[in-house]
Amino acid sequence: MQDSNHDIPQRVIHIEDLSRQKTVEHNDLVTSVAKMDKVPMKFFELAVSCLDTGNAAMNNTVFLSKKTLFSFFKADDNDKHSRFKKALTTLHRQSIFEVREVNEKGKLNFKIISPISSSEWNDYNDIVAIKFTDDIMPYLMDLKRNFTQYLITDIMELNSKYSIVLYKWFSMNYNQYETYKDTIKRTKNQINQMKNPYIEMQELRRITNTVNEYERIFDFEKNILKLALEEINKHTHFIITYDKIKKGRSIVGIQFYIGKKTVKSPLPYKENDLESIKSKAQKEQEEQNLFNKAVQNKYTTLLGENLLVGFRDMQDVSKMANLQKQVYPLYDDLKKLRGINGVKEHIKYVANHKIGAEKQMKNIVRYLKRSVEQYLQIVKLQDID
Repeated sequence: MQDSNHDIPQRVIHIEDLSRQKTVEHNDLVTSVAKMDKVPMKFFELAVSCLDTGNAAMNNTVFLSKKTLFSFFKADDNDKHSRFKKALTTLHRQSIFEVREVNEKGKLNFKIISPISSSEWNDYNDIVAIKFTDDIMPYLMDLKRNFTQYLITDIMELNSKYSIVLYKWFSMNYNQYETYKDTIKRTKNQINQMKNPYIEMQELRRITNTVNEYERIFDFEKNILKLALEEINKHTHFIITYDKIKKGRSIVGIQFYIGKKTVKSPLPYKENDLESIKSKAQKEQEEQNLFNKAVQNKYTTLLGENLLVGFRDMQDVSKMANLQKQVYPLYDDLKKLRGINGVKEHIKYVANHKIGAEKQMKNIVRYLKRSVEQYLQIVKLQDID
């Protein structure tokens, strides 16, 4: 604090700084259960955004101006000082994180962490000092890997704790997508799962701390999911849509589709914009699923053995997906009529007669499809005769 008994703080966050502030947290904290209400949660997120991850905070302490706090919470009434004190008191006394970590042996470790050690201010200057506990600091500063960052101004507009929890979870997945999308460190299927993450209902209820609340899926969707996504779509850089995944008659999980606005807009996106993003994501997911099946399909092995597809072809998601969708069902039809040996003979015949058909083979999917269609007509005529 700024008085004769304290050092002058090196860095005080003012309202004009907020647009540049990012909150950075370890993924284990993002997926933890935050047992706190909306206001203490936003208080914590704002304080975290004041940390400089490149430099250790002196005494685990950050400094904000009161004007910044009041502006962040849009508090401009006469009661703002008492509400500010109440929010901090709640953050100290009632707020915890239940962190779940996987150890080196693949076993789960559980921790209960209080985030804030002390808060200090006075009535003759504008500075508020917030000190983090030693236990929470590794999740805020030791961030060489597995961390998530997001704009504090996105959090500022969210008015539900469920919106904040889900926004952070979406940020975690989308951060990973942006990190790996142009690398070869993850498969295309893994990258697609980062952009369009699936979460089981049990896990979704855990991170939202609703295991024993809104037990009917209708109530959970109405009071948690839809309201949270409406806020996120309106006030943040994300546009989120989802599908409910069933097993039998039960909803077992949620498939999310994450889109990102080029510019954050205060206006809600139209329904057809959301459907467009969802449709694109679903097409990407369908293509990836077809690719996965094609890579493992016995027909791909036969085509490779006969040099009709090569290694580069097998890395082409679109090409392999189209083989799975357009050609392999026809090979199944031929197999029913002539057995697997009939398919092998046909593929071998096509391979032996590809000389002179180089131009047609530039589109290998169309070429193979046309070849097997013509052969199926011949086989069916032979069977009629």
